[in-house]
Amino acid sequence: MLSVGEVARRAGLTTKALRHYDRLGLFAPQVVSADGYRWYAQSQVATAVTIARLRALDVPLEAIRALLAGADEDEARRLLARHRAALQARDDRIRRALHSLDHLLDNERGILMATSDPHPPGGTEDRELARTLFQQTWALLEQESRSSDEDERMIHMAHASRFHWDAVGDDQNRAIGEWQCSRVYATLGRAEPALHHARRCLHYADRPGTDAWLVASAYEGLARAQAVAGDLQAARDSRSRAVALAETVGDVEDRKIVMADIDTLPFG
Repeated sequence: MLSVGEVARRAGLTTKALRHYDRLGLFAPQVVSADGYRWYAQSQVATAVTIARLRALDVPLEAIRALLAGADEDEARRLLARHRAALQARDDRIRRALHSLDHLLDNERGILMATSDPHPPGGTEDRELARTLFQQTWALLEQESRSSDEDERMIHMAHASRFHWDAVGDDQNRAIGEWQCSRVYATLGRAEPALHHARRCLHYADRPGTDAWLVASAYEGLARAQAVAGDLQAARDSRSRAVALAETVGDVEDRKIVMADIDTLPFG
């Protein structure tokens, strides 16, 4: 029999964590002595190591409980895929915040506007609405869990933002709107509309007057949609084009953002 301290050392956990998992009914010792000491069997170390490995990946305790209870392979994949989507949303949220902060730090006027002027001059109501809908769509994309109603709301807001850019934006705005629509559908696992909007994004991004990074982003979005559709060879080809185009982008920050999106593509 092994003490709680010995199991903690072998598994890379803390004794506090093991006691907490016991109280939750997640991982109980084989024996608790009359004086309250916990004792574990040698065979339990492997389970403790599994818990430590999953917790290092931020897998929620309830998902770990289901996995330890003998979830079949399909259920295990579903649980881990849901957690991956939550991590992806968290990563998107953090990268977006970092990008916004970088722009503020690089622009003294930007800092002043962020702290004193929430409505920059020169914007029309339609432009502000398009921008607001775009940002609210991202807020839902970045949520680590969503209800089915929120999924539907996210779709409608992405399309509404794209609609308003037709009236007040340019081809660059239209391309970004199509990219967001594709990203929403890819996140929801809906291949056909994800592919449609990815191709529409590429259509606008290829037009004169758009920024260099946008074509790279268009191919990143296309690769993501192709992966959802199960066409991994086409997805890898699009990813390669996205990487090649991103490497030619002169602005360092724009290049970093595109490459960060490419790094989140759900295939090797």
